[in-house]
Amino acid sequence: MKTIGITINQDKPKAHIFVHQLLQLLERKGSVVYVEPGTAKALGRAEIGLELDCFPQKVDLVFVLGGDGTLLGIARQFAEHHLPILGFNVGHLGFLSEAEPGDLSTAVDRVLAGDYYIEERLMLTAELVRQGEVIEKGTALNDIGIAKGSFGRMITCTAYMDGIYLGTYSGDGLIVSTPTGSTAYSLSCGGPIVYPDIQTLLLTPICPHTLTSRPMVLPAESVLEIKVSAAHREMEMTIDGQLGYCLKEDDIVRVSRSPFNTLLIKWQERSFFEVIRKKLQGESVDESRAGGTI
Repeated sequence: MKTIGITINQDKPKAHIFVHQLLQLLERKGSVVYVEPGTAKALGRAEIGLELDCFPQKVDLVFVLGGDGTLLGIARQFAEHHLPILGFNVGHLGFLSEAEPGDLSTAVDRVLAGDYYIEERLMLTAELVRQGEVIEKGTALNDIGIAKGSFGRMITCTAYMDGIYLGTYSGDGLIVSTPTGSTAYSLSCGGPIVYPDIQTLLLTPICPHTLTSRPMVLPAESVLEIKVSAAHREMEMTIDGQLGYCLKEDDIVRVSRSPFNTLLIKWQERSFFEVIRKKLQGESVDESRAGGTI
């Protein structure tokens, strides 16, 4: 029987309701369940409390109750541990989440019966290089952003791929994204939607000053180096839009494929294109083909 860890977004009231229901469903079917200590205390079940850092040593997979932002944070934290993740969408769009809170029982039954598949999502490694020394390093599932701050003037990004000059981009910055991140910040900046199984990196300019600057699709195994400069000091590197690092003149952001993948639990019958239509175009999904889940 599977041992399951559950983590929730504490800021979402619905998540607190659903975690109680999930716990009952799983334990009724004989599963061992762990939750974070704060959640365990709120549930009156201190004995099932387990620090998030200890999940990889105890659980077979992780349920995440929240939005895409919650799942992104968990994906980064567990990247090196090869733990499958099932997202329950209690946020807004929920591109990464596969299950809906309205059908918890079906989701639990499917997971315990092994009625799902694992989708491996490419991740990125980013290094902030200053005067030849790596001073910061991080992993992203969606994207690495290089952008100006609130200051009005542009920044300039000079990009290289495997040492080959790609171009110089003046504007609000650049985004290096994965196929997963192609439906996030990159999309809002005019980047293409990329099928998740395609192994590639995207380079998308943010509000470029030159109209001929266009997004580029690059090999997944390439190493991108982006040198930044500006007449002001408000520049930063972001990881999945959640972690930020201040940049200085002539800093280099080096981005490459991470040795780790995020493992997402997916339902076989729900296609990527159905998700795109539903989330971006507001089209309803045919539930007779989706097995009652969306």
